[in-house]
Parts: sequence; C-alpha cells; structure tokens
Amino acid sequence: MKKIFILLALAATVSFSSCSDFLEEDVRGQENLDNYFASEDDAESFLTGCYNAITYHGWWQVENFWILTDMCSDDLWMGNTTQDQSGYISLAHYQGVGQSNGTISNFWQYRYKGILRCNIAIERIPQASIQDEELQARLVAEAKFLRGFFYFELVKNFGGVPIIDGFQMPEEVEGITRASADSVYALVEQDLSEAAEVLPQRSEYASTEMGRATRGAALGLLAKAYLYQDKFSQAKTVLKTIIDEGEYKLMDEFGKVWNLNYENNEESLFEVQNAYDESYDLGGSLSIVTGNRSGGDQDGWAWGLPTAYLENAFIEAGDTERLRWTIIKHGATEIAGEDNFDELIAAQGDQNGDGTYCVDPSKHKSARINRKFYLPYAQRPSNYNQPKVPLNHIILRYADVLLMYAEACYETGDEATARTYVNQIRSRVGLAAITSTGTALRDAIRNERHLELALENHRIYDIRRWTDDNGKKAICNIMGTNGTFVLWNTNEETADSYEWSNQYESSDKGITFDEDRDLLFPIPLYEITQSNGSISQNPGWN
Repeated sequence: MKKIFILLALAATVSFSSCSDFLEEDVRGQENLDNYFASEDDAESFLTGCYNAITYHGWWQVENFWILTDMCSDDLWMGNTTQDQSGYISLAHYQGVGQSNGTISNFWQYRYKGILRCNIAIERIPQASIQDEELQARLVAEAKFLRGFFYFELVKNFGGVPIIDGFQMPEEVEGITRASADSVYALVEQDLSEAAEVLPQRSEYASTEMGRATRGAALGLLAKAYLYQDKFSQAKTVLKTIIDEGEYKLMDEFGKVWNLNYENNEESLFEVQNAYDESYDLGGSLSIVTGNRSGGDQDGWAWGLPTAYLENAFIEAGDTERLRWTIIKHGATEIAGEDNFDELIAAQGDQNGDGTYCVDPSKHKSARINRKFYLPYAQRPSNYNQPKVPLNHIILRYADVLLMYAEACYETGDEATARTYVNQIRSRVGLAAITSTGTALRDAIRNERHLELALENHRIYDIRRWTDDNGKKAICNIMGTNGTFVLWNTNEETADSYEWSNQYESSDKGITFDEDRDLLFPIPLYEITQSNGSISQNPGWN
C-alpha cells in the first residue's frame, strides 16, 4: 500500500492498537489508544513524545535539515572537504536535483510524525480522566503550539503541503492533495492563537517545567508567521503585546545567549532542552556536526562552516563583539568564552606549532567554525566526539522579537519606533545608534537581523521573503550568475584565501540558482510517487 503517510498511520496503530480478537481482548504488549489516556501522568507522558518530535533526539532526522538550510544561504559552506558531500550538494549548491535528497525526505517524514503525535494529543487528552481542567486545557494548548510549529516549518520550506489535522487511517488520506500555502498558514495561525490564549506565561511555570511552550513562545511564532506572509500590521500588534507583557529582556551580554551557563535565560522564548546522558543516548548534536574536524580527541564533523562573506559583513559593520561570538577562525589566539584555551590546544596536539587554534584549511572549506554551537573545553562530555552534548538549541529569542517588531514598524510607516528597537539591539554590542530613514533604514534592519541571528536558522527564510528595490527577492540578488555572494567568491581579488585555495567544495556555490525554482525546496519524490500523483511537485523541480 503506497499511500501518503501510511508509515505514520501504521506507526500509530502499532503503538496504540485498538484492534481486538473475537473475544474483544486487547492485544497484549500494546497500548490501546482508546484507553491510553487514563490519567494525568499518561497525558503528560504522551505530550513529552510531542516535544521529543522537535528533533527526535538525533542528528539526522531534523537537525541535519536545519544545518542544510543555512548551507543554502550566504552564511554557510557545506564545509567538510574530506568526505562525500552528496547529501548536501544537490540543494546547497542549487543543482536542481534535490527531489530525492535524504535530508529533505527525513525532515518531511519526521515533521509529519510529530504532527501525528500532536493530532492524537489534541483529540484524546480532552477525553482523558483529568480532574484538573486547567491542566488539561494547558496540555492541549501545548500540543496545538507544537503542531503549529511543525506546520510552520513545513510551509516556510515547501509552500502548501497536505493538511492532516486529526488522527486518520490510511484509507482516509488516500488521494490527499496539497493545501494552499494560505490554508496551511491559516492552520498555523489558528493553532498558535488558540495556544496563546491558554498557555501560561513563562514566569508562571515552576523552574522544573522550563522548556514547555508558553504564551510568549506562541505569540512569538504567531508574529513570525504573520511576518512571513507580509501581514505587517498583525505582526506588529502581536509583537507589541509580547513587549508590553514584560516577560523577556535582552541578556546584558551577547555572549550569554548561546551559553550552557545561561540556558532558558530571560531572552529565550523557546528552546530545545538537551539534557545530556550518555547511557540513554541523550543530548544535542549540532556542536559535533558543525565542530572542528582537526580537533584531535575533541573532533567534530565540520558540516556547515561559516563563510568569509559572513565574516566580512561583521567587519564592514564594525561589529567585533558579535563576530567573536559567532565565528572561530583558523589561527585564533583566543576563543570567546573559552577559559581553558591552552588545554584545548594541547588536546589538539598544537597542530599549528605556535599555540594557536587549528581549523585545518585542507579539511575545512573556510577554515572557520560556528562559535554559537561551540562547547567550551571544560564543559564537554568525556565522550565528546559522539553527537550528544548538553547545549540547548534556541528556536526563538527576544532579540528576534525586537527585530521583527522593528521591521513591522518600518513596513507600517512608523520609522521612529523601528529605529528605537534596532538601536536596543545595537547598544548591547557597543554599536552606535542608527539615524537612517527610508530604504536605508529598511536595509539597516535587515543587516541587523543578519548579524544578530547569524547561523541560527533564520537567514535563508529572510532572504527568500524580503523584496529588494529591483522587485526581486533578496536571495535572487545574492545567488545566481550575478549574485553578490557568487561574484565575491569567484573573483580571486575579493575571495577569501582559505576558501579560494580549497576547491574540494567549489567556490561558485549558488551560480546555478534559479529564481523560478529555488524559493522553495522540492517535495520529496517518494511522497509524490506514493500518492499516485495526487501530490504535486513545486515548480521547476522535475
């Protein structure tokens, strides 16, 4: 039976079978979905599985895709030039043959598996024997928040996708088609709005409940969904609500944002909780996946390395503070926040022979790694080269809220307020206040988003949605034959020396970008095949 989501439906029936034999006896060794939610503990346990679906606690299901999206922007190279790059190159280098890309397929599959879990929670928790009605409503709201997040992740990457908003069997989804992007966004807006009406503020949760969805997180994602649709007035209203409710503030130092010592801090609206446990194979993966491949016994995999083009953006802005907390470069004599630099170099075997940090240019396209996902030496597990570390992954933070608000204010004609909130961000890193107006102000807001949120899985979506003065999306002026990123990297006079020397990954990334095709990723080919053609492909993908 080759129908869309059969594997998802079967997964549900295997885990929660309601089948019975002629004696009406439940299948032993399996949970019965009809009576599974018998208590508060059952409901909360099931909801934990919905949270688990954010990443599925592995590197290849979802987190790998997050890295790939930034590889498709001007911020990251694929990076690792010692191993097979085929898992990334078709999409990261815009070759137009990514329909069977495994990273794309995994992401699609696991986002729908997460949606399945949320659909069950939304349908069944209200039927559970839970005496605390407030708790029951909150658990449903958390599931709606997560489902809204999962559908938002799908629509911003693929456009319109099939909508499944209940627990359905294979025969019920036979012949399903893609809903319009507007319809998917409508569901996202509904889920997040309804969740925000019920969810507590972060300050109302006990410390042991940190990481759960909050009212602020739901409003923040709702505002982002509005912004991605150019619904600037609606976004402005929601973002102002977050600001006025006063639950969040900027950390006093930029270096405290992506920092194991300050997880779930006052700037964080929502982050993946990565509790490390080697015995149970728990923890996050991105520190290892993006880490230094010449690290000795502190080795990483070097997938997704910062571009010199990004570094140059910091340099042109005079932004030394955020640069040092975003990029680590070969030959560094110090690393921001690394208090055991000499021990780290010793663990590397002092490969440069001069006490400096080695990011071997022959193995790393740019000889640079991501500082935001870097874990200081003293905080690393003893079995560090496995893709499990304790660093949380931030999905939404207050700086993003302020910059979205500045953008929404600018787009609705309130330039003074826009400047005020951009300057709050700049002030934290010691940059002078901006006084620009008109399109110069618009460009300043965009540049601030680039520098503040670099390598945090925002860039590709910003440059796909922004429209430039020539009427084209910003990515069309960055990628392509005459794109600024492509021209900069294919001209030896402007190209970075490390990147120019290492052509195991070609420097012409983006030269084959096609604006009629590459504003969205392709629908996985297996989904189209298994649907017997009821699901259509995105334009330009054969």
